[in-house]
Amino acid sequence: MRELFRLRVDKSTTRVGFTALCFASLFCVIGGRLVYLAMTSDASSEVRRATSLEISAARPDIVDRNGNILATDVKMVSVFAEPRNIIDKDEAVELLTAVLPDLDATDLRNKLGTKKGFVWVKREITPRQQAEVHRLGIPGIGFLPENKRVYPNAEAAAHVLGFANVDNVGIAGIEKYIDSQGLQDLNGAGFAISAADLKPVQLSLDLRVQHALRDELAKGMAKFKAKATAGAIMDVNTGEIIALVSLPDFDPNNPVDALEADRINRVNVGVFEMGSTFKALTVAMALDSGKYNINSTLDARSGLRYGKFTIGDYHATRRVLTVPEVFIHSSNIGTARMALGIGVEGHKAFLRKMGQLSRLKTELPESAEPIIPPRWGELNTMTIAFGHGLAVAPLQALMAVGALVNGGMLITPTFLKRDEAAARQNALQVLKPETSEALRYVMRLNASNPAGSASSAAIAGFYVGGKTGTAEKVINGRYSKNKNFTTFTAIVPSDKPKYVFLTIMDEPQAVEGTYGFSTAGWNAGPVTGNIIERVAPLLGVPPRFEPPVNPFPLMTRLGAWGTK
Repeated sequence: MRELFRLRVDKSTTRVGFTALCFASLFCVIGGRLVYLAMTSDASSEVRRATSLEISAARPDIVDRNGNILATDVKMVSVFAEPRNIIDKDEAVELLTAVLPDLDATDLRNKLGTKKGFVWVKREITPRQQAEVHRLGIPGIGFLPENKRVYPNAEAAAHVLGFANVDNVGIAGIEKYIDSQGLQDLNGAGFAISAADLKPVQLSLDLRVQHALRDELAKGMAKFKAKATAGAIMDVNTGEIIALVSLPDFDPNNPVDALEADRINRVNVGVFEMGSTFKALTVAMALDSGKYNINSTLDARSGLRYGKFTIGDYHATRRVLTVPEVFIHSSNIGTARMALGIGVEGHKAFLRKMGQLSRLKTELPESAEPIIPPRWGELNTMTIAFGHGLAVAPLQALMAVGALVNGGMLITPTFLKRDEAAARQNALQVLKPETSEALRYVMRLNASNPAGSASSAAIAGFYVGGKTGTAEKVINGRYSKNKNFTTFTAIVPSDKPKYVFLTIMDEPQAVEGTYGFSTAGWNAGPVTGNIIERVAPLLGVPPRFEPPVNPFPLMTRLGAWGTK
């Protein structure tokens, strides 16, 4: 019996060795698994990190003032690869390029040849392409959900909206403004935000008016063979931009065309000499100063000489003119005399107060600095009085005209919806109310009097007022005699303006029916009239076929020229 329980050395050695081998194998399996996890953890974390970033790149919807979608996110799928897990890279390249033929085989092979844990193969593929890639069954190839920005109305409001890139980051326009308000900071902090978490951004634009404005500008551009055209409509009491178009434009769904030089936002980014539309500012300055009144007279019997220069009138009357006559005959001589009467410093101070000598800042990140004479003397004041020698963004000129007719309040334009109370919180009283009535009066007179240049936009029933402007373009440092930049500013209705319209045309041509003329009254004016006739009812301004009773009481009481 003792022999049975005796520990045999030969047997114990075998048992111990077997047990040690089992434990060693177990530890090898565990160690191997740990090594595998260590090698693949970076790739997994990269995938998780990329997924988190894509989810957080959601953007809020952008809607117009009536709630219509202007920009929104849609869910897309993108293909990624984990090069470390791809066994046969050449086979993977061959299969993927067969399914996705627009891939560059060399570029893809270089990507898959790295030791990275994550690389993009193709962004934003179609459901059919996803199914075909999935059917390939290539290890190390996967899919990630993404948010793609889409603009369902194509070119409509392109220059206002801007666009977002493939990573859903705002590059221009309101899209870039949204990021500047904290969206990118949240994304960078790693917060997973969905579109449902974000309140839509409501713009001041009216999509219906936007479409109509673009259509009429496109027709005018074709008819007058212009190089480019642009327009804007602003609520004079709130500063809201109801529509803004600059042609040629681009489709933000495919914004490659936006890089072309002729597709800039001419209303906000371009700077131009605004021509005779600036005479409205000069008349307002003169009347508001108290040195002139509505019945003041100015000598336009002959040209105004300054050194070797002589300022003349395009439609010379060769007589003494009242202030309203200076306006409707668009007298360069008369407006230059007014500006000289105020003086260089007074003129500069007035234009600065009206926001014409500094960059206009709105929600759009893109804006232009005015081009101001480096040495501003009396000759500059004389020419700037009638719109030559100072280049501004059309939007800031539009802002100033709004102040001329809304009672004298300078309201910074906005592309976001707001009410009148909010607009007036930061508005500046820059003109006396009496001066504002005088400007409404002369702008209406310019449209209703046969001698006025705005008669081409005097659509019956809407009591339109306005002012034309024609400036010779500067080519290689010299004014060109055959290349014009024409503008037209209109107010509707003149007795109590609600909206101000701006139309600009770059190098319009004389065509059949314009009798060889390419000035604003023959192109920008009638185009603006077509716009007013089409969009005024959409804006809640129905036609009135009976003129208002005593629309300008102060002018009537003062016996202003044209009231009798």
